[in-house]
Amino acid sequence: MDSAYRARWSEDAFISDNQEREVVGRSFDFRRLYLVSGGILIMFSILFFRASSLQISKGEYYRTMAEGNRIRIKRIEPNRGVIYDRNNQALVRNQANFLLYVIPADLPKEPAELDKIFNSIKSIIGDVDLVPVQTKIAQVGRRTLEAYQPVFVTDNIEYEKALKLYLEAENWPGVILSNKTRREYLIPEKLENGEKMLSLSHILGYTGKINEKELADYGDDYLPIDYIGKMGIEYFWENELRGINGKEQIEVDALGKEKKDLGKQDAVDGNNLVLSLDINQQNKLEEIISKSLAKLKLARASAIVMDPNNGEVLALVSLPSFDNNDFAKGISKDVYSGLINDENRPLYNRAVSGEFPSGSTIKPVMSAAALQERVISEDTAFLSNGGVSIGQWYFPDWKAGGHGMTNVRKAIAESVNTFFYYIGGGNNADFIGLGVDRIIKYFALFGLGTQTGIDLAGEASGFLPTKEWKEKTKGERWYIGDTYHLSIGQGDLLVTPLQVAVYTSVFANSGTLYRPHLVKEILSGDEQLVRAIETDPIRKDFIDSYNIEVVRQGMRQTIANGSARSLQSVGVEVAGKTGTAQWSSKKDNHAWFTGFAPYKNPELVITVLVEEGGEGSSVAVPIVNEYLTWYFNEYKPRQITNNQETITNKN
Repeated sequence: MDSAYRARWSEDAFISDNQEREVVGRSFDFRRLYLVSGGILIMFSILFFRASSLQISKGEYYRTMAEGNRIRIKRIEPNRGVIYDRNNQALVRNQANFLLYVIPADLPKEPAELDKIFNSIKSIIGDVDLVPVQTKIAQVGRRTLEAYQPVFVTDNIEYEKALKLYLEAENWPGVILSNKTRREYLIPEKLENGEKMLSLSHILGYTGKINEKELADYGDDYLPIDYIGKMGIEYFWENELRGINGKEQIEVDALGKEKKDLGKQDAVDGNNLVLSLDINQQNKLEEIISKSLAKLKLARASAIVMDPNNGEVLALVSLPSFDNNDFAKGISKDVYSGLINDENRPLYNRAVSGEFPSGSTIKPVMSAAALQERVISEDTAFLSNGGVSIGQWYFPDWKAGGHGMTNVRKAIAESVNTFFYYIGGGNNADFIGLGVDRIIKYFALFGLGTQTGIDLAGEASGFLPTKEWKEKTKGERWYIGDTYHLSIGQGDLLVTPLQVAVYTSVFANSGTLYRPHLVKEILSGDEQLVRAIETDPIRKDFIDSYNIEVVRQGMRQTIANGSARSLQSVGVEVAGKTGTAQWSSKKDNHAWFTGFAPYKNPELVITVLVEEGGEGSSVAVPIVNEYLTWYFNEYKPRQITNNQETITNKN
């Protein structure tokens, strides 16, 4: 019975278990489990991808935001390089400059607190426009990487005001007073009439606060509170002058104020520049031209003095000029408005950027081209009887009745138009000239129609007219009269004073075209030579040496018995060419002279242009005369004596 009971119990238990499983199986839907699992998987996938996005694509952003609340990288600015003349005289120095800026991320979030800070800044500084600052803060927001970039408020703050700001700024979150530097340009002594010597401004240029476009162009090495070269040497040689930033890791408090130095990497100061420029020659040339302009009641002139043997620019004057310290300090609206509205354009570097008809200064180039192409020989002569007639047109010489029989030397010396009409365009009968295509070819070989490559921005290329250009722009064919005008430096031909000085150097040095340059050497911040500027020629021997010599002889005759006889008084032999360039039917001609000295072993090339001065022989030549007389009879002997004394003292 017990066994029957146990069997029955076992059977009942077995049946009961199966029934229970059947009930559970029928009451739970496994398809729902799959749906729930799928949902959970999707949720985890979303979380995974979101976390990945935050860690990978925006990881740097949030790390910077987090670290910005505690540890920051402070930039250490290098000293900007100094600029010297060739005699190691400093032309600029770095001056202390108090600058105020804000860090948007650290500024108070409450508008009332922010307004209170800005009102306090205004009460201390006075006339400062904070609208651009407020606009910038609104643009960048408070929770972006850009919010940690400084926003410029003002600079050139007076010492007393800077001291007040420094004390107050300790309690103003996000407001920082920095001691930066600005440039001070060392303007030479005043002229006799009390005016400043300002011609260096076109050469040195100036620095100013970086703008948005420059910030985008120059990249991450610059901040919105930086200064950058804006013009002249400061602009062209920015990369050398600026130096390399250093870094300092600092710990800041809740106000964004520096509390602890955690380590740093020193900055590397900018390189110093030694110019080829001689400040003494620069000042003297400006002084002479300024006096001449005042006497003539004129305002505009330019001049270049070069070493023809290597392209070094010794002096470069463009008048009128401006005070670059006005820009370095932050120019006022009134002063700037006065400069840009001045009809004489003082901000314009006429020596490098001005484009003018060359007048007769082009005739040495024309002569060299005709000799090289064997259109003429040194003995070829034409009768100059007052001009040339072609059909109904008459092309006059400047001398009534003409100059008689004229060869190339006499044509240069007396500037005989008839001779150059012939060698340029022929006489429409039995003599064939160079023609416009060959003229343009040789003008280009002498450096016209393109930039010379001087280390100043804004250089003009001048202009070489061609048949194709005239047909396209004026809808007219090229006439022989156009060739005649081109042959004497008139018509549509345009040159810069610098280009004229450069091609004059070719005749001075007997056949080599050099690139003009202002920087002679680059020194490190501790005055060690980094490199000297190469003076390799652009081209040489493109005109036979004998043909060059024939032209040189003609340029020498210009002084011996031609249009610049007054230069015989200089004390050394001078060679050159005068020019009188027509450019307007209502205004006076431009007055030119270009030449070199001494004739046999040239040290200097000098080119002078007086705008609306009239005759080159009566206006430009006296300037050249006074300058060369001073140089060879006063300045050069003094330099030789000083050098000898220096050598003696060293020994």
